[in-house]
Amino acid sequence: MELNNVSGIIIDSAMKVHTALGAGLLESAYEACLKHELTKRNLKVESQVGLPVVYDNVTIDIGYRLDLLVEDTVIVELKAVERLNTIHEAQLLSYLKLSDKKLGLLINFNVTRLKHGIKRFVNNI
Repeated sequence: MELNNVSGIIIDSAMKVHTALGAGLLESAYEACLKHELTKRNLKVESQVGLPVVYDNVTIDIGYRLDLLVEDTVIVELKAVERLNTIHEAQLLSYLKLSDKKLGLLINFNVTRLKHGIKRFVNNI
C-alpha cells in the first residue's frame, strides 16, 4: 500500500479514536485503541517495536520502542501532552533515521481538535 494512503488511514483512524475518547487519557489508552482501529481496517500494526542502535558496527539494544509501526512502513509516535515540543520531533526524526523508514506521524491526543495535534515527518533517506 502506498505511503500516503497508509498515513491517511492512520490519521482518519486517530480522529475516530479522539472523537470517541476525547483528550485527557494516558498515551497507552490511545495506543491500544488506535491499534485496534487500524487492525479493523485490515492494516498490519505492531506496537512497542524494539529499535536497537547500531554504533561502530555493533547493534546495541538500548530499549527504544516505536509506539506503532504500520504496514512495516510508517512509524506512529503517540503523545498525550500539553503541547508538542521540539524534543518530540527530534525523537521521531531519530527513530526514522535509526529504522531507515521514510514516513512518521507524531500525534498528540491531548488537544481539543486532533488536526492541531498531528505532525508528519519525512526521512530523506
